[in-house]
Amino acid sequence: MSALKWQGWAVGLTVVAGLLVFAPLGLYVWASGEPGAAPPRPAVEDVRVTGCRIDPGSRRVVATVEVTGRPEGTGAYVVTVEFRETADPDPDPAARPAQALVKLPGVAPSATEHAEALGPRWPPATTPWCGVAGADFTPSG
Repeated sequence: MSALKWQGWAVGLTVVAGLLVFAPLGLYVWASGEPGAAPPRPAVEDVRVTGCRIDPGSRRVVATVEVTGRPEGTGAYVVTVEFRETADPDPDPAARPAQALVKLPGVAPSATEHAEALGPRWPPATTPWCGVAGADFTPSG
């Protein structure tokens, strides 16, 4: 066989190998179509604690929670508020901070709603820290 014939076979096999490798990739990209919608942002980003005080009558901690509604539509938020002595969490997994749930139903898009979370009785000589431990958003209807 001549050298020219061997080069033809080498080129042909290279083309077939390239098709076997890149054709499935091209079909996958083509079939995936347009990029989908972005996943919804976490509900925690819509919530913040704007105040943390001790009620003088009962010595219980009261956290003021502010929720800003999502542009997607009206919905309900369930916020978990955490009460600790410091902003840094305790590294001991057995030491769980006190928590309270706050439900804010019917929060309209871009509206700002406020609620209060009632925490535990607080020791006299310490200052509480209040923060958002978690939040869930459930769309209405």
